[in-house]
Amino acid sequence: MTEITCKLLVIGAGPGGYVCATRAGQLGIDTVIVESTKLGGSCLNVGCIPSKAMIHVAEEFEKLAEAAAGKTPFGLTAAEPRLDLKQAVAWKDGIVQRLNNGVAALLRKAKVKIVHGKARFRDGKTVVVETETGPKTIQAEAIVIATGSAPVELPFLSFGGNVISSTGALALTEVPKRLVVVGGGYIGLELGTAFARMGSRVTVVEAQERILPLYDTDLTGPVSKRLTALGVEVLTGAKALGLTAQGDGLRIETADGTERSLPADKILVTVGRKPVTDDLGLENLVLDMDGRFIRIGERCETAMRGIYAIGDVTGEPMLAHRAMAQGEMVAEIVAGLPRAWDKRCIPAICFTDPEIVSVGLSPEEAKRAGHELKIGQFPFQANGRAMTRHGEAGFVRVVAQAGSDLVLGIQAVGQGVSELSAAFGLAIEMGATLQDIAGTIHAHPTLGEAFPEAAMKALGHALHI
Repeated sequence: MTEITCKLLVIGAGPGGYVCATRAGQLGIDTVIVESTKLGGSCLNVGCIPSKAMIHVAEEFEKLAEAAAGKTPFGLTAAEPRLDLKQAVAWKDGIVQRLNNGVAALLRKAKVKIVHGKARFRDGKTVVVETETGPKTIQAEAIVIATGSAPVELPFLSFGGNVISSTGALALTEVPKRLVVVGGGYIGLELGTAFARMGSRVTVVEAQERILPLYDTDLTGPVSKRLTALGVEVLTGAKALGLTAQGDGLRIETADGTERSLPADKILVTVGRKPVTDDLGLENLVLDMDGRFIRIGERCETAMRGIYAIGDVTGEPMLAHRAMAQGEMVAEIVAGLPRAWDKRCIPAICFTDPEIVSVGLSPEEAKRAGHELKIGQFPFQANGRAMTRHGEAGFVRVVAQAGSDLVLGIQAVGQGVSELSAAFGLAIEMGATLQDIAGTIHAHPTLGEAFPEAAMKALGHALHI
């Protein structure tokens, strides 16, 4: 059995893991990273990146379809479009491969040793990795658990055949004529919207009273309206029961208690994600847990000295950029630098149509925290750039503390607003006030102009509404 010793061992080469290992290598730490599948983890291979690629394909196809049908208001026409989904998937896979290679290059540049295989804890300092060439024993002074998450599988809707996860949806080579999506959260709606734009007849089954329950109704309203325009049937308060007897559809119980069958070529189950900890040997450690997730402190430390956990395996929010920030911090802590988690906000983005961005506190969250508020909201209907993009639905909203005008939260819904998340996050991290935002010159014509306009509205002197 091969034996390896190092100062830092990172288990999992997803966004959090590879960033942690790369930063540690930059700091001169002898680092080993273990990955059982492909470098980049779920986000790069079967999540964030490939889903956004397919969302882009759907957007472009819909534009052509609208032009062919004469539905564009600006005189653009085109022949009836055809979509080769197999070629689109190949294009998407090419992007993923390039990024895989990029991660490998970053790790090599930082002199990180990469071990491919499945890791299992023997004790708090020792991990055994099953590789293609046999087991390897790795002993490390510090270990980071960054094994990520995987789609939750319903016991009565096991993945296989017509029942697919988000991973399966991103590998389809034909657009399903009828797609049923179980779960009205961001993953289900992002993919459901994309397939609707590509021509699928989509039905969304959501057990709660409304879609995207983590966002307020002002933000989700434009998304609901767009789903209706796309012909997507949304059934809220409905429960999935299982496959039909013939296996060609889904049985559900509607909000009024009626049982109904939904015909489907594919059933996409997106009811959440679970931490990947099976067969990791956590029973050989003494960790505190939050349900299935590993409990951590403000420095991502676990209950065992020298063992850290980052990313999805530690619970919500399950976001790649959170994992990356945690990974960078832990690497610097292991290097002896004075670091702790002191983030005021973690941006959350829903890549639906239109997109949703939420940074910091929503109005309701701020009220529950006891703040008296000033709220300013500016509609994209009054924004010149939104008009020229034919995307006037939505708004930017700024939530501030009434006494100090300190910005507590910023939300937006609209076409392309995901790119505003950087400005929103920076404003809150820097402790901006309404006056700071209103007094910053924003280029014209851009969607970003809605940001200072919303701040000015909160201050009582909006210029363009």
